[in-house]
Amino acid sequence: MKRADVMPQPLPAGRDAWPGRAWLSRPWLAWTLILAGAAVLVAPLYFTFVFATHGRTEIFNSPPPLWFGSQALSNLHLLEERLPFWRNLGMSLYVAGMTTLLNLLLCSMAGYAFAIYQFRFKRPLFALVLGSMMLPSFLHMIPSFMVMDALGWIDEPRALYVPAAASALGIFLMRQYIGSAIPRDLIDAARMDGCSEFRIFRSVVLPLLKPALGTLGLITFIASWNNFVAPLVVMRSPEHYTLPLALRSMQTPNNTEWGALMIGSAIAMLPLLVAYVLSARRLVSGLTAGAVRG
Repeated sequence: MKRADVMPQPLPAGRDAWPGRAWLSRPWLAWTLILAGAAVLVAPLYFTFVFATHGRTEIFNSPPPLWFGSQALSNLHLLEERLPFWRNLGMSLYVAGMTTLLNLLLCSMAGYAFAIYQFRFKRPLFALVLGSMMLPSFLHMIPSFMVMDALGWIDEPRALYVPAAASALGIFLMRQYIGSAIPRDLIDAARMDGCSEFRIFRSVVLPLLKPALGTLGLITFIASWNNFVAPLVVMRSPEHYTLPLALRSMQTPNNTEWGALMIGSAIAMLPLLVAYVLSARRLVSGLTAGAVRG
């Protein structure tokens, strides 16, 4: 068999591309797909705010209301009658804030140690940290409850933020960022100037971690704010409930005030939106930056 018989033959002119490729390359089609996807993603958020301003009967009309109504205040009063709502909101803010602060501090210190220092069992310890991310979160529910009960922390806010004070994802993120963005020469120069190890971390390393800290802070705050299982396990008093657990307690098989539930959900979204707006720039920088500036 001759070589020319097995070589691929060129396609005839006009048939070298898929016929639909020209349509997909049109800008208006790309913008239409992007806008359609954005509408699908934003629709639940929009209807949560719309339903928060309508009563229960209006929400279940056919078709459902598409614009804002006038019962937002009555829904809010009903929510305040059913729940210690503002106390639950404060509890959520306190737990999420403490969890975020502890995560930023402990994960940055652990990531710095894994990235900079050399010590025995460093690689097995880091592999153990990464391996803990593979475990399902519900596996530690019963051990965590037993430890909190032994400490006498049941129905206490610290039973929520102390076990979540450090995360494997945070340690991994910080270790990778410090290893790629913090030059060793900068740390060695600080040591030659007589800085202690803690002062090097606080005054030299920590200011350079702002993009990574912003990213980790936003991820941790959202995870803690939306956490439902941990408060369900350790909290007992309704006034100590966080918002997801408090709003869930309003749902009953026979009588659920959906208007009040919707306005509670809408208010619960506001801190997340504010946190995202404040840290969006840090989030983008943390995901894209890989070098020291300045």
